[in-house]
Amino acid sequence: MAQHKDLVNNLYKSKDQFEDSIFDMGWDELVPGAACFSFEGDIDHTVVNVQPEDRSVAETNSMNKYVGDWRVVKPVWQIDLCIDCQNCWIYCPDTSIISRDKEMVGIDYDHCKGCGICSEVCPTNPKSLIMFDENIKNEDALVSWPEKIKKVSKNV
Repeated sequence: MAQHKDLVNNLYKSKDQFEDSIFDMGWDELVPGAACFSFEGDIDHTVVNVQPEDRSVAETNSMNKYVGDWRVVKPVWQIDLCIDCQNCWIYCPDTSIISRDKEMVGIDYDHCKGCGICSEVCPTNPKSLIMFDENIKNEDALVSWPEKIKKVSKNV
C-alpha cells in the first residue's frame, strides 16, 4: 500500500497540481480521478457544538427552509460504529450530515428529508447509520441496534 501512495503522490506532485500531498487533503479538496484510500488511524469521537449556519451551501439548497417534517423515516447515528469514512457526508443531497475536520459530528434533522442515502453508503457492519421511523426516539433506536452480520462461508 505504501508504494501505491508514493506513486500517487509523485504523479500529482510531478504535475504541480497540488500544493499538499493528496493524502493530506480534506474531502472537500478531492479532485476528479483522486483515489480514496481505506481509513488508517484512531478516531476521537469528541462531539462539538455545531451550528447549521456554519456550513456553506448552494443557494438552491433547502438550508434556508425547515423541511424536517417531510420525513417518515430518519437516520440515526451510532457513534461507536462510525469509522468517519465521510461517505454519508459526500452523498447526502441535503448537506444534513455535519462533519468537522473529516469527522462526523451529527445530523441536521431540520433539513434531513429521510432519503436514506447516508445509510445505503455506510460501509460498516452493522451500519453506523440506520433509518428508523420518524417517531422513534434516538435513544430507543440505539438500544435496538442490530448485531454484526456474520458472513456465510460458501465452502461446499
